[in-house]
Amino acid sequence: MSLPDRNNPYSFNPYLAWRKKVDYYADDPFLQRMVRAFAGSEAEEVDRQAREFSRKVSFRWRDFAERIATPENRPYMMHYDGHKNRIDRIVRPYEVEVMEKEIFSEGIFSAKTSPWNRFVKISLLSQNSEAGVLCPVACTWGLVALLERFADTPETLNILRHVKEGIEGDFAIGAQFVSEMQGGSDVSANLLEAVEEDGAWRLYGNKFFCSAAHADYAVVTGKPRGSERAGLFVIPMWLPGDKEKEIRNGYTIDRLKWKMGTVELPTAEITFDGALAYPVGPLDRGVANVVGIVLTLSRLVVGMGMSSGMLRGLREGKKYAEFRTAFGLAIKDFPMLAGQLAVMEHRARRAVAASFKVYRDFMGLPGGLAPGLTTDEPLELKRKRFEVRQLIMLQKITVASDANDDARQGISVFGGHGVMEDFSSFPRMLRDGMVNELWEGPRNVLLTQMHRDFQRVAEWYPAADCVSRLLEGADPEVIAGCREEIVELLSIPHLFEMNEKTLEVCRRWDEFCARLFHAYQDLALARVEADAEAGERQAEKLAIG
Repeated sequence: MSLPDRNNPYSFNPYLAWRKKVDYYADDPFLQRMVRAFAGSEAEEVDRQAREFSRKVSFRWRDFAERIATPENRPYMMHYDGHKNRIDRIVRPYEVEVMEKEIFSEGIFSAKTSPWNRFVKISLLSQNSEAGVLCPVACTWGLVALLERFADTPETLNILRHVKEGIEGDFAIGAQFVSEMQGGSDVSANLLEAVEEDGAWRLYGNKFFCSAAHADYAVVTGKPRGSERAGLFVIPMWLPGDKEKEIRNGYTIDRLKWKMGTVELPTAEITFDGALAYPVGPLDRGVANVVGIVLTLSRLVVGMGMSSGMLRGLREGKKYAEFRTAFGLAIKDFPMLAGQLAVMEHRARRAVAASFKVYRDFMGLPGGLAPGLTTDEPLELKRKRFEVRQLIMLQKITVASDANDDARQGISVFGGHGVMEDFSSFPRMLRDGMVNELWEGPRNVLLTQMHRDFQRVAEWYPAADCVSRLLEGADPEVIAGCREEIVELLSIPHLFEMNEKTLEVCRRWDEFCARLFHAYQDLALARVEADAEAGERQAEKLAIG
């Protein structure tokens, strides 16, 4: 019975009270199970640190992230001070500056932080979406990995120390500026010029999409004068003593981008006019190094981050479905919505399980990531490197797409309220997800790259054998089908000829890659669940005994 009541007593507060108290890690048995399943002898310590870290992510930093996501808090430029001095100050909310400092002060990339602790902490951070910090975290990781391999001068070694261990308590932030007006993914087409002047390298030209423009250091691609091959450089955004004076290192920030997502993150157009830069690695291997190390790590973060973010969306959607009633029933009891939530749950859990598995394989690479596909290493190790490279790209494109599907479905769980930016976290997840799906290579580019990669290694790693390894333990019919299909799809030598056959192969290659990685995800989840059940049965036997 529903009679008129001008003082409608309905309130969302019970749901909000639950949401406010949720601890991302402590209240997620599935995530804890993943740590036990994959972290091995480290599991107990990783669990301890995750609980401590999660208390900051789930409450203080969550609140900061929600506060800064409003339109009035978007970063903006102040190009000049009151005395007509060019300063190009990026003005950001106080909350994001505090949060960023607190997060980087955790020493996520320090030698004191184990790889599994780093992974779990970044994954937990991702449940707050971009929040102005996730891109800087990813870019800083890429800068650390690059310098760990190539830093060989006092300047680059000092930069490495600053971003990795901090200097006098100050942890520097990294960025990567690769895209130019003529293209993002086509790094070889970059035109920014690097000139050696009086024994120092200087950069001249434009970069058109520079995220984390507020960073302390940036990895920049540029072509040495007279060369067609791009080199890789690291530039300090300020020279020593100049940051406090707001004097930039030979560049101007022309404007900030107006983006649909990751709006808390300042993304800029930048003009370099003699910026001092330090070469990193061979100057004729810049493309291989930036793609093989820096961008690959960013893709890894996108995959693991969006997987973890799906857990938050699932958790909040399920709880709202318990709270909200319609036509006398909790909406979770409507079969259509129950089926939708079941799909979201399976999608999120398999994504997270596979994310842990991919990361474990990534950690197993001696010396970390390597540029290019061909290394002077034993065949087995070369094959493992190839697998990890493909898995990171497969994860990035598949999880990005799945996470956006989850966000759309999550919005529908909330009905009309789902599109309200200040009602749930889903609109921000969807907006950020659309950007992440493009970041470090849109789907079509990575699909083309993978097709090309398989062609290039065919002599020492047949594609069918790679599929068998990736799906080892899966249904034999699934493996056989994937083996047969990949051989057929790779029978066409490349994906650059415009005709009906190529278009059809492109369509099928897209569908195949999604299906292949979903099978990989399902296998990862099934193994974890089987191991957990076996462990529970063993515990019961011991208890009875």
